[in-house]
Amino acid sequence: MLKKTTLVTALTAAALIPLSQAQAADYVVDTDGQHAFIQFKINHLGYSYILGNFESFEGRFHYDADNLEASSVEMEVDVTSLNSNHAERDRHFLSDDFLSAGDYPTATFVTTGFTPNGDSEGVLSGELTLKGETREVEMPVTLMGEGEDPWGNYRAGFEGSTMLTLEDYGIDMSDFPEVMHELELYVTFEGVRQ
Repeated sequence: MLKKTTLVTALTAAALIPLSQAQAADYVVDTDGQHAFIQFKINHLGYSYILGNFESFEGRFHYDADNLEASSVEMEVDVTSLNSNHAERDRHFLSDDFLSAGDYPTATFVTTGFTPNGDSEGVLSGELTLKGETREVEMPVTLMGEGEDPWGNYRAGFEGSTMLTLEDYGIDMSDFPEVMHELELYVTFEGVRQ
């Protein structure tokens, strides 16, 4: 559940991938057009999976193809917007048993580095803060594409995923099977060049 926050951070990180056509520019993650998603997947007792997402977040990134070290990403996620398509379960996830959303309603991600692995892939590093705990995370990211859209905007799209250990963020999973102690965070998004 908290993974989605991480997911959100991961998405922004993807924007740092070297782009052959890109110029140094600032991008805003397109949440208004619903072209960005922060999703999570966690095993349920070893029998199936719980899937969900965070519906409210915002982010921006700076990308300079000639100077990747100057690239940066910032994401902010509304933890209370968690949705796993089950209202009672969502209330439990947001309670003090897990995310303590009343005390920690926001999760953030800030880039600390990016290592390219080629023209369209790389590993994004950054600090993810969730439930008051800040941890360094790494997320492999892939450039999905870039270019002008039909309305004259310039866009770049990315996806990435990473595994989060819930205990690292103060979430006690000791009453649950070990397969539930980690969560997969998946992010995909488009950024609009400003």
